[in-house]
Amino acid sequence: MAANGVVSGKSLIVSFGEMLIDFVPTVSGVSLAEAPGFLKAPGGAPANVAIAVARLGGKASFVGKLGDDEFGRMLADILKQNGVSDDGILFDQGARTALAFVTLRADGEREFMFYRNPSADMLLKPEELNLDLIRSAKVFHYGSISLIVEPCRSSHLKAMEVAKEAGALLSYDPNLRLPLWPSADEARKQILSIWDKADIVKVSDVELEFLTGSDKVDDETAMKLWRPNFTLLLVTLGEKGSRYYTKKFHGAVDAFHVNTVDTTGAGDSFIGALLSKIVDEPSILEDESKLRQVLRFANACGAITTTKKGAIPALPTEADALALINGA
Repeated sequence: MAANGVVSGKSLIVSFGEMLIDFVPTVSGVSLAEAPGFLKAPGGAPANVAIAVARLGGKASFVGKLGDDEFGRMLADILKQNGVSDDGILFDQGARTALAFVTLRADGEREFMFYRNPSADMLLKPEELNLDLIRSAKVFHYGSISLIVEPCRSSHLKAMEVAKEAGALLSYDPNLRLPLWPSADEARKQILSIWDKADIVKVSDVELEFLTGSDKVDDETAMKLWRPNFTLLLVTLGEKGSRYYTKKFHGAVDAFHVNTVDTTGAGDSFIGALLSKIVDEPSILEDESKLRQVLRFANACGAITTTKKGAIPALPTEADALALINGA
């Protein structure tokens, strides 16, 4: 560890986008109106990915804007406490940190109600970006929530362009949150507007159906999302594991069966695990047996994350993941 708590000597993964606070009901299976109380759970997919990487021993940095308020300062502290570099964090004087109220249904799935009008993350301007940090990334990871409104959208496009020019692998997890978009059509259009820029794309089964308009989750449907410049396309299937597609091979890796309490952060944990393994050894993406091993590790990380409430407290260490793999 370096003096600032950030791992030195490893290649950097920069995660771009939103960090917010989820307010989660103290009991599962109730509507927001019925909930007797709420617990604060820090979240936001790109921030979860950065912490997932750091917890697995990788080097991670988060780029995004928080409100200059108690919640924003709390979130910045959580990143630092978890070993994520804060060189890319900005604070907005005029806007609040984003909040989301999350209903946990009885089956562990979620429904969202957002407070972002506008929130600080939406107000990140291109000229505020720490371009030196972005240029130093070996992997640049992002979602689609940062594409919804200006000026954040322009910042997102600029950051992607700068990272790509500097030779980074671009990793995209659209992380669909329909309530945040003006319409489903607009969500589909904007999510796909940057589709062919990425090297690695990860979608869930639900996102696959949404983006293709298909009601089938099969290889043929997945290949509708494939682009010639992709290195890897991943489809996560929850308790059914994950599927992978590259130029030369494709296949499926089974899930680990665990007692699922809350699915929040499972996809972030999965992609964070994959990125942490390939950042120093991108040749894994060309070697099917090595890639399958890494995806088994990523599936284990995703599974462990579902066994506790909230995303960040549930993200595993390498030892946690290996214990599940070796015990399976």
